Amino acid sequence: MEQSQGEQLETYFRRLTEEGVARRGFVPGGNWRAWRETAAARQKVLLGTLPDDAVDPAPVVKERVQLDGYVRERVEITTFDGLRMPMYVLIPDGAEGPSPAVVACHGHGYGVREIVGLEPDGGERKGDPGLHKDFAVALVRRGFVVAAPELLGFGDRRYAEDAAGGPKANSCFRIAVHLLMTGRTIAGYRVFETLRAVDYLQRRSEARSDRIGIMGISGGGLVAAFAAALDERLRAAVVSGYANTFRGSVLDRNHCIDNYVPGMLTDFDMPDVIGLIAPRPLLIESGDRDAVFPRGPAVEAYASLRDIYQAAGAEDRLRADFFQGGHEISGAVAYDWLAAELGGEGA
Repeated sequence: MEQSQGEQLETYFRRLTEEGVARRGFVPGGNWRAWRETAAARQKVLLGTLPDDAVDPAPVVKERVQLDGYVRERVEITTFDGLRMPMYVLIPDGAEGPSPAVVACHGHGYGVREIVGLEPDGGERKGDPGLHKDFAVALVRRGFVVAAPELLGFGDRRYAEDAAGGPKANSCFRIAVHLLMTGRTIAGYRVFETLRAVDYLQRRSEARSDRIGIMGISGGGLVAAFAAALDERLRAAVVSGYANTFRGSVLDRNHCIDNYVPGMLTDFDMPDVIGLIAPRPLLIESGDRDAVFPRGPAVEAYASLRDIYQAAGAEDRLRADFFQGGHEISGAVAYDWLAAELGGEGA
């Protein structure tokens, strides 16, 4: 029976995906150390042209508010020549000496305010915290210093025409295509900027510069995973609502353009990229009703990650929280796990 045009497209692109997937992915039983060195270098190339050196961050504290149990600062730093990035820095009250720190990366929504207990207009939250569950606040209440950057394309970092579409509209597409035309990627820009937040944390007297972790959800999970894969200053990572396979998630449905990196599939499957974090501690969260990054491929990805961590001699540093829920933060395991790995409250 002759295929319809739609069926032809499905068949053709499924075959194209299968032919291209993970030519340099990790092969169980292979030389992990040699693979990681080559793969990490390739990952940097795929993320596009980025500066060799960071610019002077020139930090400015725009706001400082004392809240119940912690201080919330709104800070701006320079990330690229001509770009300033706002972020919230949450500092726990009563800490005796510098505290472990976590970079918190929000996902799609109305930006960084969504994870620090604020409404889109900057007012204190009055309603449901949604899928992000104010996880930056949960972390500071566990004794961590938290840096929560506003990812490029969200919140205050949008084109005016996109901002007119409401608080959850974003500028991902327009920014991404501009960057692609110049050999850059929005994923690369977000990772680079997130690592500038790490630079900033290392300058803060309240934070332990040698005890910094990262946690992100959804698109922020991508940023957290890619950043931790490339920078060993990030001692532990929680990747929530993202760890999956490319075929089972971003190539199986229409996703935001910020999930796509040219050439990625011919070098890596998603677990290979995330597996570059090994041998450092990694925890993934996956809800059984997550329709964005589904459970089945998440379990498959976890099996691949186990192979990588086993080859790295670090199988005990890999954990998963396969929880009952949707595309959302869990935290049920993650907060205690981060405290144990980074030496935070309740370790």
